[in-house]
Amino acid sequence: MANSPKASIHRMVMPDHICPYGLKTKALLERKGYDVEDNWLETRDETDAFQKQYDVKTTPQTFINQQRIGGYDDVRRFFGHHFPQEGETSYRPIIVLFSMAFFLAVAVTWMSATPVATITFLERFVAIAMCLLAVQKLQDVEGFSTMFLNYDLLARRYVPYGYIYPFAEAAAGLLMLAGALTWVSAPLALLIGGFGAVSVFKAVYIDRRELKCACVGGNSSVPLGFVSLTENLMMVSMGVWMPVRLWLL
Repeated sequence: MANSPKASIHRMVMPDHICPYGLKTKALLERKGYDVEDNWLETRDETDAFQKQYDVKTTPQTFINQQRIGGYDDVRRFFGHHFPQEGETSYRPIIVLFSMAFFLAVAVTWMSATPVATITFLERFVAIAMCLLAVQKLQDVEGFSTMFLNYDLLARRYVPYGYIYPFAEAAAGLLMLAGALTWVSAPLALLIGGFGAVSVFKAVYIDRRELKCACVGGNSSVPLGFVSLTENLMMVSMGVWMPVRLWLL
């Protein structure tokens, strides 16, 4: 298009390798309305010569108005995209997880022909959320247990509890979702949720510590606080409710 801003990109397109960052850069420029001149570096010699000419170590390289912008991340910065800083916290992981748990609970409830606006839906939502949270922890039990020791009172007294916790959470969530062995799942949820709630409350609201929550695994960027406390209180509620539900039935 004649009136579109111009950009040129030099990226590796070889028989055995097409640079993914080159593809992402080209797509980003086109989304921003740029008319992209796409220059392929089709051999290792062409790539080395280009890098030597412009004194750069990587490709792709993008130019806008004859000015070199840089690689994919540099282009994103040029367009004002946010880059998390070291130590920056974010609620995104837990929001994504709970959103997926919600929609999975809707899907399961829909399949069972049970009205969505029922206590059964809430039970399934909490159980699915527990399972998804357990999956996050089980991907790196060592990393989770290390972060967990920063604030959990029971884990500090009995270190193996940090390794047991993800498996206990998964077992409790699966059993609650299946509606089986309530005599096992309810005490498990009460134990891990109860100690978790007390630990989070002490660390955040009494000791005023600024920590990251191990709730979504050992590399979590989620700040320890209200969301973490809510997660544990949900497990406590399920631990209390499931036996009551059986008694009512």
